[in-house]
Amino acid sequence: MINRTLIRIKVVQMLYSYYMTKNSKTMATIKKELQKSLDKSYELYNAIFKLIIELTDFQENELEEAKGKFLPTEEDLNPNMRFVNNGLVEKLRENETLQEYFEDNHITWTDNAIFMKLMLNKILNSDIYKEYMAMEKTDFKSDCHVWRELLKNVILPDDDLSEELEARSVYWNDDLEIVGQFAVKTIKRFEDEVENPLMPQFKDDEDKEFAENLFEKTIEQKDESNELIDKFVKDERWEPERIALMDRIVMCVAITEARCYAEIPTRVTLNEYIEIAKSYSTRKSGQFVNGILNTVFHHLKTTGKMFKN
Repeated sequence: MINRTLIRIKVVQMLYSYYMTKNSKTMATIKKELQKSLDKSYELYNAIFKLIIELTDFQENELEEAKGKFLPTEEDLNPNMRFVNNGLVEKLRENETLQEYFEDNHITWTDNAIFMKLMLNKILNSDIYKEYMAMEKTDFKSDCHVWRELLKNVILPDDDLSEELEARSVYWNDDLEIVGQFAVKTIKRFEDEVENPLMPQFKDDEDKEFAENLFEKTIEQKDESNELIDKFVKDERWEPERIALMDRIVMCVAITEARCYAEIPTRVTLNEYIEIAKSYSTRKSGQFVNGILNTVFHHLKTTGKMFKN
């Protein structure tokens, strides 16, 4: 589930933390923080499915309470239970892997009833929900479709969710866009009846090792990478000391990846770190990082130093 785009972001963030604290944290401490950050990304992935289940439970409780009104309406007494009986939600409840993860990590959203009520109301007032409830007939495909659409258009972009994530974990807000995409894809895997619809934390051991190795190698090669950056910054008549710390870190990680991972195309590496610079540094960082990295990569290729282990 955790792809290399997210791993690169995490490595850059941890290196920024490392240098901002003036190396006061040990390498072992930072590596533990990196692993924790990756673990929290996977926790968010699972927490999204817990939110789906608990929003459904919240609605069921609301419908039950409405039956006990002093003067209940016909709709109160005989509510449309389609949303509550959604087939995808039942599959999520039955998934043993998911339930074990919830139990082991104590995941729940019900400790904030105000947030749950706000989110449920936004769902109930959405056209997506209304169209689903008005359908003449539904099946498992439509049950999955409605939750994919609700995630993409109502839940994941919501400001109240962003605030709730920020309150629950310092890691989660930055992860939401990427992790949310994987949650949506997972619902499609349930719809397609894939044997193991839930995604593992890492695709394989290679991806798992990529994060720690990239972090370590960037620190090991930082002096050489910085020399290259400074050389070509000066050639462009920039002052090296004026480079933003985040820009420098992004370029150091990119140079390390280009030199040490022969299987990753140079263009992929370049594009990934340009996007990170745009997202996490200054407004002009993407253009600046693009120019310097292109020059450095060309130099490494012509001098036979690209992809050095």
